[in-house]
Amino acid sequence: MVSRVEHPAAGYRKIFETVEELNEPIPANITGVIPSWLGGSLLRMGPGLFEVGDEPFHHLFDGQALMHKFDLKGGQVTYFRKFIRTDAYVRAMTEKRVVITEFGTVAYPDPCKNVFSRFFTYFRGIEVTDNCLVNLYPIGEDFYAVTETNYITKVDPDSLETLKKVDLCKYLSINGVTAHPHIEADGTIYNIGNCFGKNMSLAYNIIKIPPAQKGKHTISNTLLSHRDFCCSTPENKCKKNKYICSFGITENYFVFVEQPIKINLLKFLSAWSIRGATYMDCFESNESMGTWFHLATKEPAGYMKNHKYRTSAFNLFHHINAYEEQGFIVVDLCTWKGHEFVYNYLYLANLRGEWEEVKKAAMRSPQPEVRRYVLPLDIHREEQGKNLVSLSYTTATAVLLSDGTIWLEPEVLFSGPRQAFEFPQINYSKCCGKKYSFAYGLGLNHFIPDRIVKLDVQTKEQWVWQEEDCYPSEPLFVPTPGATKEDDGVLLSIVVKPGAERPGFLLILDAMKLTELARAEVNTIIPVTFHGMYKPPPSP
Repeated sequence: MVSRVEHPAAGYRKIFETVEELNEPIPANITGVIPSWLGGSLLRMGPGLFEVGDEPFHHLFDGQALMHKFDLKGGQVTYFRKFIRTDAYVRAMTEKRVVITEFGTVAYPDPCKNVFSRFFTYFRGIEVTDNCLVNLYPIGEDFYAVTETNYITKVDPDSLETLKKVDLCKYLSINGVTAHPHIEADGTIYNIGNCFGKNMSLAYNIIKIPPAQKGKHTISNTLLSHRDFCCSTPENKCKKNKYICSFGITENYFVFVEQPIKINLLKFLSAWSIRGATYMDCFESNESMGTWFHLATKEPAGYMKNHKYRTSAFNLFHHINAYEEQGFIVVDLCTWKGHEFVYNYLYLANLRGEWEEVKKAAMRSPQPEVRRYVLPLDIHREEQGKNLVSLSYTTATAVLLSDGTIWLEPEVLFSGPRQAFEFPQINYSKCCGKKYSFAYGLGLNHFIPDRIVKLDVQTKEQWVWQEEDCYPSEPLFVPTPGATKEDDGVLLSIVVKPGAERPGFLLILDAMKLTELARAEVNTIIPVTFHGMYKPPPSP
C-alpha cells in the first residue's frame, strides 16, 4: 500500500484549479470492456471554483461546490458538471468577491460601502455558508448536496440543476450535521449533529429520518425524530464542541468517537461576528484529553453513560466500519496520530507547492494509521488491569482502570510513513454494521492522492492500482447483481492525468483483483472530488 512514486512535475496542482461548468454532457472515449450489467450514474461533489475575481479561496474545503456526473448507458459513457447555485456561489458571482465566510477564507464587507455600512455589517450576525461541496445522498426520492452546516441543497441528479435550499434547523434539533449519514435498506437515515443542551451546554443528537411516504415532500411531510446523545465531558459545559466528521453504526449501537479537536463556541460567536474569523480559526486542539469512545443504543434509544472508553489522542474523519461479535464492538477507523488538527495542513498553498515542499509540510503533520479498536460491552464485575478482549483474531486490547474507564489499545491494520488510507468504502449494502473482510480507499502520498487501495482487514493483505502521473478520487464499490462474495463487483473512481490528450477519466476496476476493466476518457481536467454516490439505472 505504501507509494514510492514521486511527483517532481507537480501535476497534482491541476486538481486544485478552477474549471468551467459544461453546457451539455460530453461523450467519453472508452477503452477496455465495461461490464454489461453496469449502468446508471456516478455522482460526485467537490470544489470547482478556487477564486472569485481577484480574491482566492485559501483552504481545500473553501472552493465552490461543483457536481459531477458520469452516465453509463447502453455501452456509452458521458460526462457532465454544473456548479450548485448556492447562496454563497450566486452572490459571489454577482458581486465578484467572496461574500460568505468559508472554512478557511474570511468574507469581508463590501469595500464599496462607506465606513458606517461596513461597521454595521459586522454586527448583523453570523451568516453560515451553504456551500455544499462535500457529499451527496438521497432522502426518500430526492437528492441533496451537503456540507457540515445546517444547510442542504436539493438537486436534480439527471440535469444537475439546483432545486431548493433547505434549512435543517426548521425540522431538527441541531445546529449542523455530518456529511456522512448512514442509510439503511428501507431508506431510514441516521445522522449525528450538535445542538444546545440545558443551560447553554452543548450536546449531540442522533437524528433519525424514517423512510418517506410515497408522493409526499420528503423533508416537510416526513416525521423527523431525534434522540438525545449528550456527552457529559467537562468541555461541553465550557462551550466547546467536539468536531465530528462521521460516526459508526452496528445492528444495535451507534459509535461516536470524541476526538481532541474542539470548536470554541464563544470564539465562533464573538470573533467571527466582530472582527472576522474563519471556521478554521475557531478550532482548538486539547493536548491532555486524549480520545474517547461513546456508545448509544438504537432500540430503545439511549446514551450508555456508564461505558467510558478512552485512548491516546488521534484525529478522525472517516469510520470504515463497525460490528458486534461475542459481546464486543469492533471499530475500524482511519486515524491520524496525535492531537494536532490535520486540516491545518490542507491549505491550498501547501497542496499546490513544489513536490519537495509538499513532502516537507506533510512530514510535520500527524502520522496516518488504519486502526482497529475493540470495545467490550460487559464491563461489570471485571478485574482491573486485565485485558477484556477475548476475540482470537485481533491484538487490540481493552483494560479496566481504577477510575472505571476502559483504556483501549488498537491493532494497527496499516501504517506507512506519511502514507494514508483514506476516504474508505466497503460493500455497504452487504456489510455495513456487520463483520466484513475488505475495505477500499484512496491512497494519499503526503496528502496527494496517487493510488487506489484494497485492504483485507482480517489478514492485512493489500492490493494497489497506481499509474504514473495519475490522481484518482475516492473509489465507490458497486456489487455485481446477484453476487454472493463480498468483493464481487467493481470500483468506480474519477482519475485525472494532466498532460494526457484526454486528461480526465472514469476508471472501472475489478474489485476482487484491483485490475483495470475499462476507462472512459474525456477531454477536460476534472478537479478534486471528495464524496458522492452511485445511482443505479431505473428499474425496467
